[in-house]
Amino acid sequence: MNTVSSACSASSGYTRIVEHFLDAVPFSGIIRIRDMMYGIKDPFRLDQGDVSFDAPDTVKRAMHRAIDDNHSHYVQTTGIPRLLELLAAKLRTVNGIPVGATDEVMVTTGGIHALFIVCQSLLEPGDEVIVPDPEWPPCMGNIKAARAVPVPCRLHETLGWRYDLAELESTITPRTRAICINSPHNPTGGVLTRQDVEAIADMCRERKLWLISDEAYEDVLFDGTEHVSAASLPGMYERTISVFTFSKSYAMTGLRLGYLAVRDGHLRERMKKALFYTASNVSSVVQYGGVGALEGPQDHVAAFRQELEARRDLFYAGIKTHAANVFSGKPPKGAFYAFLRIDPAWRPERPSASGSLSWGMTEFLIASGRIGCVPGADFGANGEGYVRFCFARDRAELTGALESMRAIFTSLVT
Repeated sequence: MNTVSSACSASSGYTRIVEHFLDAVPFSGIIRIRDMMYGIKDPFRLDQGDVSFDAPDTVKRAMHRAIDDNHSHYVQTTGIPRLLELLAAKLRTVNGIPVGATDEVMVTTGGIHALFIVCQSLLEPGDEVIVPDPEWPPCMGNIKAARAVPVPCRLHETLGWRYDLAELESTITPRTRAICINSPHNPTGGVLTRQDVEAIADMCRERKLWLISDEAYEDVLFDGTEHVSAASLPGMYERTISVFTFSKSYAMTGLRLGYLAVRDGHLRERMKKALFYTASNVSSVVQYGGVGALEGPQDHVAAFRQELEARRDLFYAGIKTHAANVFSGKPPKGAFYAFLRIDPAWRPERPSASGSLSWGMTEFLIASGRIGCVPGADFGANGEGYVRFCFARDRAELTGALESMRAIFTSLVT
């Protein structure tokens, strides 16, 4: 074989491998829902995991100042110094994580970018990562993008969407590299108790596993529920990678600002490479917005939480009044989603081509009621038969969606 043919063969073979690999990493069904909703006039966007609040004025003013002061150039890869100082202080005082130098914190382009960096830096092909089932789809996608294997472990509705800890421990194998937790949890709103987190930490210490702790909804807690950062427990910061975001606490979803904390120096060096080669640095102006968020008053966090709790109660009262024969489920302890069970006897006029009850309900609500939601099946096998609604939308939109449900389910409500 001549050199050109060999090169072409090698090149085409490599291309086939890449194509096959990328094909194995799925898009979230949320993308399909988003596209469907764009074709609906006057929709109720309960599919989007976005709050209706606006970012605090301290964020906006800080970003304006950054633009006026011409902070539009390259900055440090891991984050501007002032933001890293503020984040390290927050992690110590609020989360109880014993962060040392600011080098242990990195700024990312949102929480999803942080998870990508974690997976690319920690995992080798074939490594297993235990994930909740159901779970936010990008968690599984990022594990697969690192050529590792997500291993679902069931969350139980009867336990408040928490693990059966014995079942979780039985899922560990010699190939397990890490356990991933997400508390408060998307999509179910379940919150791990302190005893849960301590038991999972014990498993990681005993089996020498990493713990990936996604804490995006740390400030969205109801009914006096406690949030526990796993890295705050004795001896756990050394084997925990903690992931956070400004999106939920500061209504900055579109600005894309997240961060992570990790003590292990060797792993940090890998993460810096993954961060540099995917972003060079996070937007300088957005980082100054993060400084404004942390330097400003924090009273809006409690105000957001109080309003979200009121919206949760409004939505669940409406479900009980207008759709009790179709949906069931208890109000969540955290996050801002209603993950509702569909009555198995319900059937759409036009069954979904997939045969999925949750997709059938989603398509029916969009087409007949202009109501956006996400099928539970998109979050894993244990999510089939459920749908997720976001109750962080404003009260008028929630009320409109509930009234639409009343109209389309009238014939089913006794």
